Amino acid sequence: MSEQSSTGRGRKPYDYLVVGAGFAGSVISERLASQHGARVLLIDRRPHVGGNAYDEKDEAGILYHKYGPHIFHTNSDMVVDYLSQFTDWRPYEHRVRACVRDQLVPIPINRTTLNKLFGLDLETDEDAAEYLASRAEPVDDIQTSEDVVINAVGRELYELFFQGYTRKQWGLDPSELDKQVTSRIPTRTNTDDRYFGDKFQAMPLNGYTAMFGKMLDHPLIEKRLGADFRDIREKADELADHIVYTGPIDEYFDYRFGKLPYRSLKFDHRTLDEEQFQEVAVVNYPSTDVPYTRISEYKHLTGQKHPRTSITYEYPAAEGDPYYPIPRPENQQLFKRYEALADETDGVTFVGRLATYRYYNMDQIVGQALATFRRLDEKRQAEEPRETAVAAE
Repeated sequence: MSEQSSTGRGRKPYDYLVVGAGFAGSVISERLASQHGARVLLIDRRPHVGGNAYDEKDEAGILYHKYGPHIFHTNSDMVVDYLSQFTDWRPYEHRVRACVRDQLVPIPINRTTLNKLFGLDLETDEDAAEYLASRAEPVDDIQTSEDVVINAVGRELYELFFQGYTRKQWGLDPSELDKQVTSRIPTRTNTDDRYFGDKFQAMPLNGYTAMFGKMLDHPLIEKRLGADFRDIREKADELADHIVYTGPIDEYFDYRFGKLPYRSLKFDHRTLDEEQFQEVAVVNYPSTDVPYTRISEYKHLTGQKHPRTSITYEYPAAEGDPYYPIPRPENQQLFKRYEALADETDGVTFVGRLATYRYYNMDQIVGQALATFRRLDEKRQAEEPRETAVAAE
């Protein structure tokens, strides 16, 4: 990147073309504009900013998440400090119930779950630990998601909570999926029924879309929404000196080695004539007898007061927008081939969940985007003295 482009004196209309207005693209756009004084063209094929975190009001005026519930949680002070420039926060600790044997019980599994489901009277962490140990079936070589759960809690709890849910979510049995899928979900011996354990748990006070609006409210950022990168790709070099690409990496390379497999989601949004539909924001339905995986109710997240409520039924799908990279070794090998191409591609920085074929939480994407900006900044600073010297000659 030249001094000319970084200070906005280049002949091209923009210094950067950023593809994708989700967390990765929006954070990098804001940093480039506010810290480098760079001219940024930010495009997204959707008609809005915010990516999958986008929220809007339904016909009743209830704020809901168009692409399913997004709950913010992090242990990173740096990420909180950065986002707090653009939003105030509403403290919120996420709780999830699972509908199992016609009961709603806490998930992740904790002592309350065990007592309620099996009619037990476990009183201490030690009691619960001993009970889980008595049910666990040790697996010597843990390779799959099934191995992880059976090793920890045994087959009955595995079948009740994990097997059916995983089959619906991924279209595969847990025995066919990498161990990382279920190793993300803890099993507790106490009565903590929070879904996350992070030190910072909160929701943007006025919603994600409002936060993105403030983040991108900069005179050097031009937004083109409903614009597909494929439609302007041939003239991208004429538009900007550098591309930051947050879309699917296989799509960037025209699926040269084949498509990377993803799971998608379908949403059935409903507004109901009742004040509250369920006791917590999310209820999971692990049984394969139920076609959806979960029901979300957004007023729990937002704290909004309203005589009606908005809920979403969530259905995993094989086709549609890419949401979850499918964690299997052969898919990771295919990604590595695309990653090698990306490393050889000059003038393009790949960042974000789709560009790195990895499932990240929102705070992780923000952290990755900030780290990517720092690398761009270091490269800029390293080139400036050399270019200044050349100009002086």
